[in-house]
This record gives sequence, structure tokens and C-alpha cells, in this order.
Amino acid sequence: MSGRVLPVVGSTGPWSSGAASPSAYCVLAPNASPWTLDGTNTWLLTAPGSSSAVVVDPGPDDPAHLSAVQRVADERDVVIGAIILTHGHVDHAEGARSLAEATGAGVRALDPAHRLGAEGLAGGDVVDMGEWRIDVVATPGHSGDSVCLSVPHDHSVLTGDTVLGRGTSLVAWPDGLLGEYLDSLRSLRRLCETEDVRVLLPGHGPVLDDPSGVVGAYLEHRLARLDEVREVMASGVTSPEAIVAVVYADVPRQVWPAAELTVRAQLHYLANT
Repeated sequence: MSGRVLPVVGSTGPWSSGAASPSAYCVLAPNASPWTLDGTNTWLLTAPGSSSAVVVDPGPDDPAHLSAVQRVADERDVVIGAIILTHGHVDHAEGARSLAEATGAGVRALDPAHRLGAEGLAGGDVVDMGEWRIDVVATPGHSGDSVCLSVPHDHSVLTGDTVLGRGTSLVAWPDGLLGEYLDSLRSLRRLCETEDVRVLLPGHGPVLDDPSGVVGAYLEHRLARLDEVREVMASGVTSPEAIVAVVYADVPRQVWPAAELTVRAQLHYLANT
């Protein structure tokens, strides 16, 4: 599940499949909705001159979509050697098993329930693809199993649903925790500031070319929302449903269920800090 609650960053224009950097190609899944924006971004990663590729977030179990992923790999003359999940929500992970069966690649994920093969995934891990690598960054908060993926040679970070290309992401309570999410945003901002990160490749929506600025805006937005919730509660409004109606009155009602999950995460955070 992916949620959008306020369009504070990113492009407002349409987003589609295509090359986002010399080493990253997006195959946009056909699952557009208010929850998934233009659809899930399935990323094919490689390196110049390399014969190996990694698929990140295969998306829905849609034969046409998964065939399109394989077709892009064939066109780039690379072999899919690994499949990685930024997290296990269905719009990112459902097609992993089918793609693994078609390619022979394993599926690496932080949550063992979503793995196929002997290799897992954890913060601090390095996925060694021979001529290039992916550094795994634990970023829980949107979900308990969320990770980001730094690709040093590409100067990019794949953010899954931790940072979206448009709007902001929900904290999927009770699996997602706001305190962890705030810490993850701070860690991600430090990474963007200390490493030569030039672009964020999100799980939904367009690429973002101001990494530290975007992550900083996310953090400021979350803290401002907390202040709003505090003010509303001080006025006597305390139920999650009622808080959503006040704090998230400016967003479409169809995403209020996602906003309510975030509000529940906010209330848990405020009660424990």
C-alpha cells in the first residue's frame, strides 16, 4: 500500500517509462491509482559495460509488465541476476515470484517472507554485481521492512516509498512507525549531503534532482504536520477520524484512509515522546 497526503515536492507533470540515468531505466507498471500515482516504478539497474542487471520492485504480477521488464533487459544486452524489494507492499512485490521463475534470479528483501533464495537483505549490506554494487540503507518508517538502495557509480538512491516523486508517503501504522520514519529521513538526508547523490529514484512518480532539498522538505513537512495534530488535539479533537477531517481536509477523501493510518502513527509517536 502507498499513500499520498500532500503534494509538497516533485513534478506535477505526467511520468512514464524510460531512462532516468545512464544506469537506471524505469518500466512503469500499469497500476496507476490515487494510491500509486502514475503506477509502480520498476527499476532495471546496470552499469556501463556490465552484463549484469538488477530489478528493483517488480510491481504487480502482470505478465505484460514483467515481459516489458525482460524486454528492456534484452535490449540493453544484460542478464537479470538479482531481484530486490525496497519493501513488501503488494504494489511493489507481487510480481517478484513470477519474475524470479522466469529469470532464475533470487529475490532479496529485508522481510524473510518475501525472499526467494538463500540471500536476504539488511541495512549495511552490499549487493555485489561484479563491476558495480548497490549499498543497502535501512529506512524503516513507511513500513517496518523499508530500505533504500544507493548506487554509487550512478550517483543515485532508490527510495521505494520512503520518498515519492510527487507528494508525500504515508506511515503505514501499525507496521510503520513515525519515530523510525523521522530517523530514516534524517539518515537519508545525511547520505545525500555527504555522498555525491545527484538524483532520487522513487517507487512512484518522477525522479527528483535535488536529493537533500527534497528529503529536507519531507522532514519539515512531517514536523509541521505533528504541530497541526497537537493544535487540533488541544482544541478537544482527539479521534483519528476527526483529526483527519481537520488536518487533511485539503486532500481528496479517497486517500483519507491512508491519512488515518498516518494520524494513528502520529498519535502513537506523541504518546511515547
